[in-house]
Amino acid sequence: MSIPFVHLHVHTDFSLLDGTTKCKDIAKTCKEMGMTACAITDHGNMSGTMEFIDVMQKEGLKPIIGCEFYVAPGDCRDKNNQVAHYTGYHLVCLAENLEGYYNMCRLNEEAWLTGYYYKPRVDKELLRKYHKGIIALSACLGGEVAAKLLLGADEAAEKVIDEYLDIFGEGNFFLELQDHGLPEDKTVCTKLLEIARRRNLPLVCTNDSHYLKREHAEAHEVFLCIGTQTTMNDPDRFRFPGGPEYYFKSPEEMAALFPMAPDALENTVKIAERCHIHIPTVDEDKANHYPEYPLPEGYDVSTPEIAKKERARYLRGLAEEGMMERFRIDVNAPNHTPDEQVYIDRMNYELGIIDQMGFTSYYLVVWDFLHFARRDGVPLGPGRGSGAGSLVAYLVHITDIDPIKYQLLFERFLNPDRCSPPDFDIDLCERRRYRVIEYVHQKYGEGNVVQIGTFGTLKAKAVVKDVARALGRSFNEGNMVCKLI
Repeated sequence: MSIPFVHLHVHTDFSLLDGTTKCKDIAKTCKEMGMTACAITDHGNMSGTMEFIDVMQKEGLKPIIGCEFYVAPGDCRDKNNQVAHYTGYHLVCLAENLEGYYNMCRLNEEAWLTGYYYKPRVDKELLRKYHKGIIALSACLGGEVAAKLLLGADEAAEKVIDEYLDIFGEGNFFLELQDHGLPEDKTVCTKLLEIARRRNLPLVCTNDSHYLKREHAEAHEVFLCIGTQTTMNDPDRFRFPGGPEYYFKSPEEMAALFPMAPDALENTVKIAERCHIHIPTVDEDKANHYPEYPLPEGYDVSTPEIAKKERARYLRGLAEEGMMERFRIDVNAPNHTPDEQVYIDRMNYELGIIDQMGFTSYYLVVWDFLHFARRDGVPLGPGRGSGAGSLVAYLVHITDIDPIKYQLLFERFLNPDRCSPPDFDIDLCERRRYRVIEYVHQKYGEGNVVQIGTFGTLKAKAVVKDVARALGRSFNEGNMVCKLI
């Protein structure tokens, strides 16, 4: 008979230069161990969410979306490294439903844009504002409750517990038991058990998983050396205290660690059963969420339906002007040559598809900021990728490549059977693109503009060089091995 248990405190390789476990390996291991669900709780970010959902669902398992937040000791906007725990106490949050997921996204946004100081931090005021739909766990030894208990400030620890109970509500805040073989873990567990039994508070047991298997501990130590620019020979290097216990333990191993609290194991399953979120995919959510282009005076925007038609009329007007400018073709003239008719037919066809699929505003917004860039003297590229196949894009100066001349297909860029939204590959001068970003921020609002994050990965040669350095080997030794790859 399998032991009921679900991991609720797991770090993946999205805990950058800290966790080493890949999402697909977590899903595979969960299935092998007979677990029905698992949580992802990376440090200060939720970047692994979609990948984790995808791999878990492919294995027929339930993904639980979480994050280990850094909670500032006061206002997260205060930047003072003289205060204890200025980088923030740890707090594990799990999304119970879609509202909780959205609230955790808002907390992440605030943490990075407002509260960042060494770490992306939130504070309790933000937690009160965005607490709905979230289940919280008191976290590891880096949590505020555990930190107070270790200092012997048991009364202060209970006040913190009361704060979190007030923020998240009864039944939504759990005291978290962990045991990685550390005396500090034993101290905190003993005190948390006493508080929980005396006050009838729910417990949950977790393992602070940063790598998949016990035997990966040494490789993880080398990994930490790479992240902290130290070597394995450095006695003061950052390392996880204790032994090789920060791995993805089996339900049987977890049950053996906490025989005194079987309810803490059962609660992991109960929490998993409560967590249900479904994030609509592109296939399911047919609506476009782009900002609407603000039409100039003289256009009727009294209702959304009328405004949609007016934007289509405005884009057509721009395209017809471009036809005259680019090819000296007057679309409204009575007679056209066969060559002219090819361009007119292609323009009409594209405008029909753009309107049908709801991308009129998308074209207008891109045209708008590129029009500004040209006025402002920002150097631009001619256009790349499938967008170069659009004649309308060429006519309104989004691209500078005639797709008919070069026999480029519009359907590669946009067609009714394409599931994913199209995108124009825009090349802006690196030194002056800030001007365009400022313009878009001002015109369309901060809430509609975001920079895309990219993740760098360590490839084979880079890994060899980094590992050689972390092991204290010479540059030449690392280089010699690299040349064999």
